[in-house]
Amino acid sequence: MPIKKLINDALAHYGGGLTREGRTERPIKTGALPWRIGPKKRVEVLLVTGRRSRRWTIPKGWPMAGKSLAEAAAVEAFEEAGVKGKVDPEPLGAFNHTKQSVPFGTLEVRILVHPMNVERELAKWPELGQRRRKWFSVKEAAEKVDSEELRDLIIQSAERAFTAQTSKAPKATAKA
Repeated sequence: MPIKKLINDALAHYGGGLTREGRTERPIKTGALPWRIGPKKRVEVLLVTGRRSRRWTIPKGWPMAGKSLAEAAAVEAFEEAGVKGKVDPEPLGAFNHTKQSVPFGTLEVRILVHPMNVERELAKWPELGQRRRKWFSVKEAAEKVDSEELRDLIIQSAERAFTAQTSKAPKATAKA
């Protein structure tokens, strides 16, 4: 699905649930895919565990009034994983997720995923003690998550991060 359609569907859903094509299929959430270049000069991905499920996933949450989806994803990354950094305003893609809710049972949601270049990792954060966080290699992170769609996004994000880092690196010049 094209990124612009994902964004338009998400905003339409948040603002009333209607698009030109009709009601969106699922409620929209936003998520951050935190990454960094690790000590071995390789892309690493930060995953967190769900509070109840204890399964590895990315920080995610509901849209927030007055914030873009990317800004809301940054808030979730801070609250759930204790990280801060630059969040790409354009989502990398989306995946479907089944949310377990105590009062409502299960709820199918669509999560728009924004890559986040982590600049700071905090020692204390709001959900410390409720979740685990851990840096993984791209391959390990892809193996840890349950969703095949999220697995693909992790791999895409790593490729995008590597491309961004190598394009910023100074070009080597030949010496005469």
